[in-house]
Amino acid sequence: MGRPTKRTQLCRELARKRKKSDLSYNTTADDVLISDNCYFTEDAIGDKLNDEAEDAIREENNEFEEEGERGVIGPSGRFREIWPEIDPVYDSDTSTEDVQNTVGNISMEWYDDFPHIGYDIDGQKVMKPAIGDELDKFLDKLDDPDSWMSAKDDLMQRDVKLTDEELEIIRRIQMHEMPDKYYNPYEPTFEWFTSKPMVMPLTAAPEPKRRFVPSRWEAKKIMKIARAIREGRILPRKRQAESPRFYDLWTDTEQSRSDNPMHLPAPKIKLPEHDESYNPPEEYFLKDRFERCLDLYLAPRVRKNKLNIDPESLIPKLPHPRDLQPFPTTLTLSYNGHTGRVRTFSIDPTGLWLVSGSDDRTIRMWEVTTGRCVQAWDVEDIVYSIAWCPNKDIWVFAVTLSNKVAFISPRLMCSEEVSNFAVKYASAGFNMQKADKKPGVVEWLKPTENQRQYGYVVIISHLHDHIVKQVTWHRKGDYFATLAPDAGTQGIVIHQLTRHHSQQPFRKIKGLIQRVIFHPIKPIFFVATQRYVRVYNLIKQELSKTLLSGVKWISSIDIHPMGDNVIVGSYDKRLCWFDLDLSARPYRTLQYHKMATRCVAFHKRLPLFASCSDDGTIQIFHGTVYNDLLQNPLIVPVKILKGGHDIVNSLGVLYCEFHPSHPWILSSGADHKINLWTC
Repeated sequence: MGRPTKRTQLCRELARKRKKSDLSYNTTADDVLISDNCYFTEDAIGDKLNDEAEDAIREENNEFEEEGERGVIGPSGRFREIWPEIDPVYDSDTSTEDVQNTVGNISMEWYDDFPHIGYDIDGQKVMKPAIGDELDKFLDKLDDPDSWMSAKDDLMQRDVKLTDEELEIIRRIQMHEMPDKYYNPYEPTFEWFTSKPMVMPLTAAPEPKRRFVPSRWEAKKIMKIARAIREGRILPRKRQAESPRFYDLWTDTEQSRSDNPMHLPAPKIKLPEHDESYNPPEEYFLKDRFERCLDLYLAPRVRKNKLNIDPESLIPKLPHPRDLQPFPTTLTLSYNGHTGRVRTFSIDPTGLWLVSGSDDRTIRMWEVTTGRCVQAWDVEDIVYSIAWCPNKDIWVFAVTLSNKVAFISPRLMCSEEVSNFAVKYASAGFNMQKADKKPGVVEWLKPTENQRQYGYVVIISHLHDHIVKQVTWHRKGDYFATLAPDAGTQGIVIHQLTRHHSQQPFRKIKGLIQRVIFHPIKPIFFVATQRYVRVYNLIKQELSKTLLSGVKWISSIDIHPMGDNVIVGSYDKRLCWFDLDLSARPYRTLQYHKMATRCVAFHKRLPLFASCSDDGTIQIFHGTVYNDLLQNPLIVPVKILKGGHDIVNSLGVLYCEFHPSHPWILSSGADHKINLWTC
């Protein structure tokens, strides 16, 4: 800001002392000199005033340095910033700088008919950037939260983000303030020239006449140009007709457009007859014109081809459900014992045993055919996921407990030889010496003596404090993956049981991860986020495909045993079937539930798949996948299983899984029950 400081007072004191010493107003630079480095001569004021002025200047400069501002006080008494000097030696690399248009301050309409908008500093053409339509601009504004901070650069024909200084200028203008924050409109007036006329002026000559008479040479030049225009030697540039950017859909033009071959022009007015050869009344013409307008407005002028098609013939012929048996139809058995929500369960590869986890912080093992609870474990946390090892020779299952994953081998239900092999298989990694001693993402722990009595083999502790909500196995039974959705980049970890090795496959995670699953045959890993399913190739370590589900929130995912088809369930009541060889969009989207879909599952051997929902029902579908790539999968809804579960706090069936060999399905819900449905 300009400051009326001690320097201004000193200048006023100089003027007063000049009057007293009879100094004329036309003093020279030898008498008094005021500049950025303001000093005063001894002849004008004296040593004392010079010392006072220098002390005042030094004091003010110190004040500005303390405030962190770089500048001096000019002869007008205003504060003036001192910018850093420009370095004449410029050695920086210009390969990363943006191309600048050097056409100058001209009208950019001159380049409307050219593919470029100017030339750069090397004389190369600067091509026009791609310009989308209004819909693209609207979508870009939605995707870019900083779009309000950009303005169009007419020179480069693109949007440029405004700097903080430019935004500050706009804000000050909107607040009706001065754009320059250093400008003070109320500073005192500094008289550069005296208001009193000089007694002896430098010149007293009158004003010359040429300042009031039009120039003769300019008149000759104008007449020369006007004469050339009349003779046709100078032609003004003809403006080319611009094609419209937007077209009127409801235009009343009579011309047939090339983009609509079905357009029919309106009929012409009939020629006048004998009645109109006389002088008819004016109302006759008004009525005729009015009827013609009604015909043009109401009568369609588009050629329509009517097809006689039976609507029933458009519906595909589906087989009857009784021709697609067997599939589960009847509630046969209930497994009662839990006192909380049963969120998850798993069936062993033989199909004889069932292990379940609940919110009552217990794990129970059941006999599938009788419903008898053979063993129970008390744990410290809610069980969110349980998965039995798919290898029949390894008698162990994995369970998630808070940020830990425990491996348990129930020794009471198997022989000692099988149990010892499972323990040896899972504990073999403790005997290996790891080459790298870097801190990993998890810690492999040995169970305590008390835990070993209950069958604990290995415990994995994650370094984060978030809940692990899913554990899933690879089909060979050695690799498995864990998912903690709230852990960010540490949420997905792939482990190897035999070597006790863990790694994070992703450095960055896009979106909130819902489910992960391995491909049953190929080294492919599926990651389901809130709206998309990303397919990764583990060998090439790259993203192979992204499946666009079109749903709002994915809840579950499962893969067909052949590996070419994927089903996805969502909280907005839908089930999407993806054919990986066909498209990245759903082949079929089914919506049979009235509430959120909690789980979807394929049968391992039979052409069946199912979905369960919070409405308390289970939908059974027949899904046949053919080896012929030219034939689409056959999807038929065959049965709705009702009455097995009650709705508790708007929650119904939470999980379902098919029996590995029989056409049976098991389901668990918020009513603390596990049901077995058979044929």
